Amino acid sequence: MTHRIILFRGMNTGGVRAPVREQRVMAESMGLKNPRTLQASGNLVVESGKATAALEADIEAAMEKTFGLKVAAMVRTPDQWSKLIAANPFPKEAAAHPAKVVAMVMKDGIKPGALEACRELAAGGEAVEAVDDVLYFWFPNGQGESGIFKKATPRMLGMGTGRNWNTVLKLADMAGAEV
Repeated sequence: MTHRIILFRGMNTGGVRAPVREQRVMAESMGLKNPRTLQASGNLVVESGKATAALEADIEAAMEKTFGLKVAAMVRTPDQWSKLIAANPFPKEAAAHPAKVVAMVMKDGIKPGALEACRELAAGGEAVEAVDDVLYFWFPNGQGESGIFKKATPRMLGMGTGRNWNTVLKLADMAGAEV
């Protein structure tokens, strides 16, 4: 049994709500061990021996049954999370301004043409890179003001969820991932 990092897409946005205490209770009822949440924005760390794809399906079904929510879940192992951290193409920016670097973890990969589309929307020093199934963004003026953030939808990118670098590192610590 090892840690699993579970990221929910769109939690606490647009009316999608699931109290973190109740998420932990749901995880325990599924037989997942030591469930812990980080913030109220769709971050859950558990201990499980299940494969990531199976756990994703089980978690999504449990979220629908428990909360009536159809939300996408992305599950990663500590090893996968360590690789995500090591692959960051913006390490200097992340060290200086961690809230302005975002790693977007994709459920089923990055859609063809997504990287190019994001680069066309980039302005004011923004940058985006893709490594495996993660899109990395540098938002020097903040994410909220970004044309990429405002226009990049799942239809353009594929299904994914982003976490700023502060959250990425906190999740690594919670799951015992190598940083």
